[in-house]
Amino acid sequence: MISSSKTIGGTNLMAETGKLAKQADGSCVVTLGETQVLATCTTAAPREGIDFFPLTVDVEERMYAAGKIPGGFFRREGRPSETATLTARLTDRPLRPTFAPDFRNEVQVVITVLSVDQANASFPVCLAGLPFDGPIGAVRLGLIGGQWKTNPTYQELDLATFDMVVAGRLNEHGSVDILMVEGEAPEGAWGRIQDGETSPTEEILAEGLEFAKGPIAELIEFQRDIVAKAGANPQEFEPAPAFVEDVYRAVEEFAGPRLADALVQAKGEREANLSALKKELKEYLAAAWGDEYAALASQISPAFKELEKRTMRKRILEDGVRLDGRKTEEIRSISCEVGLVPRAHGSGLFQRGETQVLNVSTLGMLRMTQMIDTLDPEESKRYIHHYNFPPFSTGEVGRIGSPRRREIGHGALAERALVPVVPAEDEFPYTLRLVSDVLESNGSTSMASVCASTLSLMDAGVPIKAPVAGIAMGLIAEAGEFVTLTDILGAEDALGDMDFKVAGTRDFVTALQLDTKVSGLPAEVLAGALKQAKDARLHILDVMSRTIAGPRSELSQKAPRVVMKQIPVDKIGEVIGPKGKRINEIIALTGADIDIEDDGRV
Repeated sequence: MISSSKTIGGTNLMAETGKLAKQADGSCVVTLGETQVLATCTTAAPREGIDFFPLTVDVEERMYAAGKIPGGFFRREGRPSETATLTARLTDRPLRPTFAPDFRNEVQVVITVLSVDQANASFPVCLAGLPFDGPIGAVRLGLIGGQWKTNPTYQELDLATFDMVVAGRLNEHGSVDILMVEGEAPEGAWGRIQDGETSPTEEILAEGLEFAKGPIAELIEFQRDIVAKAGANPQEFEPAPAFVEDVYRAVEEFAGPRLADALVQAKGEREANLSALKKELKEYLAAAWGDEYAALASQISPAFKELEKRTMRKRILEDGVRLDGRKTEEIRSISCEVGLVPRAHGSGLFQRGETQVLNVSTLGMLRMTQMIDTLDPEESKRYIHHYNFPPFSTGEVGRIGSPRRREIGHGALAERALVPVVPAEDEFPYTLRLVSDVLESNGSTSMASVCASTLSLMDAGVPIKAPVAGIAMGLIAEAGEFVTLTDILGAEDALGDMDFKVAGTRDFVTALQLDTKVSGLPAEVLAGALKQAKDARLHILDVMSRTIAGPRSELSQKAPRVVMKQIPVDKIGEVIGPKGKRINEIIALTGADIDIEDDGRV
């Protein structure tokens, strides 16, 4: 057994390997304070004909980790909770782009939470010896009292105005590249900002990203030391390219001159043009290659995809023209509408280009809060956002059922963006459920959900502190040149180098999410992307305000009315009466629902 420890950000971090789960290709136990996780990595040979990297990250919550017995009828852990799903996504996102591009082996990372908090999956991957450009360091930061604090406790985050997780790796120059960021202004941040605490502006967040590089570098060196002691050696990996250069040249020669015009179209036309061009290409090559065609046919599609990627990127870098003809900082046309759904308490429709989201708000009594049966200290929540992505939104046929990881992740991001501006329970004693249905999709439906949620809440008459809007930014990076794109399309996300979602009010950022695929991204590029995102956000808020400038002065007539009264605690028994007789009489007489809290709130 090999173990090591290091103090990072005032907290002792300990890791050990060689004791638990020894039959996995790599395993380790990481302890931070009283938080402990077992992380394992196993791998298998690639499946026949697979053309993607099949990485799976699973987080297994054990309720004993927090000294709890699971709720529900069976009293055992069932399907992953939302927290487990979000943690798995948080781990997957920085890991995935760090593997060798043509690696196709099946890789499964399983993180078992033995004692509560965050997880680190970089260790077991390194120990497994996979072709992985790691290790990766991840750190949590809290903006507390105007300063960034490393690895804050839950209690300290109660005083924070921003909560952020940052992951990165060391590049060949020995400096840290940011791979992933997930951040939010927590509940209560608005009040703390109004009381004079530092607000999470774009400039403050850029400082936080720079600050994170210090502890991330320490974490990476810590992991490298243990991997070296364990004697883990990387496996030999010879990448098998998806196509040979001769095939690419043949594809480029036929399709290259026509591809630029085929790309600059609306989504439907573009896909139809590309499909027709690819069909012509295959017919041409079948005739030109003769008997050799059967052996090379499988390389045509990946070569065509690579040509499409290079053409799109070259056009942006050299001409500043994007797939739909826009300039780099240009936003697609926006339209907003409220009051669409007659029986709903509030509804909003937000359309940006070919992305369309309908959001509907429903208000209920506080007894309708969602109970949370996870390892988190939070046991319930009264602001709930659900996100649905049906297959018809992209013109496809597909499965409809329980939400997938992506839907859970997008819904959580949109929820976090609005939490800071939702009025507190004592100001507005309602449970709020918002549902975002994606009706059309072509880029950043999660940020469209943020905008639609704001419209819907204001239409319902919910007194939110300020309107919130969101925008997705992209990046094209080639040979040290960086071009930031505002309001990216789905294809620009897939073929580009960054997906950077930023939501906020006119004054500060409420939530952000960053994923990058490139090394050596300068700090000034991220800072510039934050500023460009703010300019776009202010434009969107202006458009939204022309539809509805603020919350309606009264709640929707369809919404329930809640009246709250305070009575002395020693009078609660008199209101309830013997065996509940008096309160039941009042309920029967009035038709009202009545809840009585332990502190005398009726």
